[in-house]
Amino acid sequence: MSLKTQLTDDMKAAMRAQDKARLGAIRLILAAVKQQEVDTRTEQSDSDIIATLTKMVKQRRDSISQFSAANRMDLVAQEQTELDVIQQYLPQALSEAEVAALISQAIQETGAATAQEMGKVMNWLKPKVQGRTDMGKLSGLIKAQLSA
Repeated sequence: MSLKTQLTDDMKAAMRAQDKARLGAIRLILAAVKQQEVDTRTEQSDSDIIATLTKMVKQRRDSISQFSAANRMDLVAQEQTELDVIQQYLPQALSEAEVAALISQAIQETGAATAQEMGKVMNWLKPKVQGRTDMGKLSGLIKAQLSA
């Protein structure tokens, strides 16, 4: 079953269960997916949807930190609820050991030796880790291995 179909089915289930928080979050996801389809004029694949979900997770995390700094716990709770629902549709996160192994493999296969060649490594890794790890942390780990 495609991710979009699963989202639609889960939205219907949330409607039947009258779970307003979950329903609202799923509607936000579907709206973002629909917006991407309108913008690109193409049907979104599962990998495209995962990219959209990853962006939404990053936005929610940023919002939570901003709302926490402003002491708006009501908004933090709402964003956290949305974040929890969005993360249910992302693939299982990679462990630090798995990420390190993938980075080593990428460096070996691309032949990258300096930090200037980091783009090669990122291009090799991105399709394998999309939605499964934080790309900012990944960038730092790659830089550390290339400069060592």
